[in-house]
Amino acid sequence: MKPEAKYITISDNKNRIEQLLMELVLEPRIKALVWSQITRQTPNMKIGYPGQHLASLITGVEGSRTGARGDDLVDGTEVKSCSRVDQLDSCKDCKQKVLRIETACPHCGSTNLKRMDDSKWLFSVKSEEELKLLTKDLDRVFLTIADYPNFADDDFDTIRFQAFEMWNNTERHKHFTSLMTNYYNKIFLEHISRNANKTPAPKNFWPYSYQFYLCNPVKVFECIVSNANTTPQINITHYVEPDFDRSLLVPELMPTNLLSQEEINLIIENVPEYILSSQIVSVPKNSYG
Repeated sequence: MKPEAKYITISDNKNRIEQLLMELVLEPRIKALVWSQITRQTPNMKIGYPGQHLASLITGVEGSRTGARGDDLVDGTEVKSCSRVDQLDSCKDCKQKVLRIETACPHCGSTNLKRMDDSKWLFSVKSEEELKLLTKDLDRVFLTIADYPNFADDDFDTIRFQAFEMWNNTERHKHFTSLMTNYYNKIFLEHISRNANKTPAPKNFWPYSYQFYLCNPVKVFECIVSNANTTPQINITHYVEPDFDRSLLVPELMPTNLLSQEEINLIIENVPEYILSSQIVSVPKNSYG
């Protein structure tokens, strides 16, 4: 889980990360917010290619110049990105669509709005070769996400960017391989057997879900952007140097809210107290996606 030094060629990473986010994501988004007031089109920022730029700066590894049709980074790292910022919302009363920038339904005037927070990472596994590539051939899966840390409080002026890694050829992250293998064998192939002309949906990998924590992702980057809708201020709160051994990082802790009472009781019965207290935390139910 230690990145190969020969691939780490980008320096001054933290400064460049801030510059990238400002120039490629935050400033264009502010302009989109202004135009959205006129056009009523979504200002949603597409995070795909900016996510790959961000991955290169966080890891210090250049892209492989494939335009998302081969290795995302030259060391073989697979990059996936998702954004929960400026998702399209809806009115709970009339069921019509509502923009994130709107505080009331433009159709019926209701303030009873359903704010969406469900964007996820997608993994397409359509053959044995693709499964092998994702779970055996490449060493690192790099996940980026943009979301609202204070979503439950309807604070849409504070944005968070995070990045997580999973090294799927290691024991620590073995469940990622299990999930992808199970998807291919039990879902993809089953659908194909019933209708060979219809391609099944890709594997949904939900941030902050039970499956997410089961894979033991390690966080390598986090920044909080305040005043994101007007005068963005970036504060990098967590950053792991590109050459740091990831095996020394503590994986993300699974909130007890994701466990059933039966599962919690089973853990308490079988796990030594010193391990239990260091591995499981309790957080408010509405504090994660």
